[in-house]
Amino acid sequence: MSKLESHSTGIGDYPALVVVDMCKAFIDSSSPLGFECNELIQANINLVKKFRLNKFPVIFTTTIYRNPSEASVFRSKIPALNILEPESDAVTFIDDLAPSKDEILIEKKFASAFFQTKLIDSLHKMKADSIVICGVTTSGCVRATAVDSLQNNFPTTIVEDCVGDRDLDAHKANLYDLQSKYADVIHSNSIS
Repeated sequence: MSKLESHSTGIGDYPALVVVDMCKAFIDSSSPLGFECNELIQANINLVKKFRLNKFPVIFTTTIYRNPSEASVFRSKIPALNILEPESDAVTFIDDLAPSKDEILIEKKFASAFFQTKLIDSLHKMKADSIVICGVTTSGCVRATAVDSLQNNFPTTIVEDCVGDRDLDAHKANLYDLQSKYADVIHSNSIS
């Protein structure tokens, strides 16, 4: 099989960081949706600090279901999603990785942070010229958000040490595929 020619799209002058689902449900190993990821949590904390120091926008996502009809097929497929109820601890953030009062919190129902949310409007209002993605999980919500970012015509970057998955093989395969077709995949050390 031949290798697909792929070029870097880079990070623009005013990138927005989209922190995908780093809420307690997905980063606590005692949660049915979570996994052990202490290094990943610290890497995300450090990346968020970099963006805040540079005065670039930081946008957080969480997934919340407010009634039984929301994403009913998705929730039927993955019943553990039913813990993502309003006011539950599962949809909140640890203190060091929580949105500030000035930052946007996107409440989503599906994998992509773009699908049926106000994310695209927010990005246009803040005049973001590129998207940097971190969070969980690489094979699910990170991937879906990256694909939709590209489909909304944003140069898209995934920070490889700041994304994770409960399945290491899925993590590696998705990063490889995302790098080939949809996004740049870089280490956080490459971001100044």
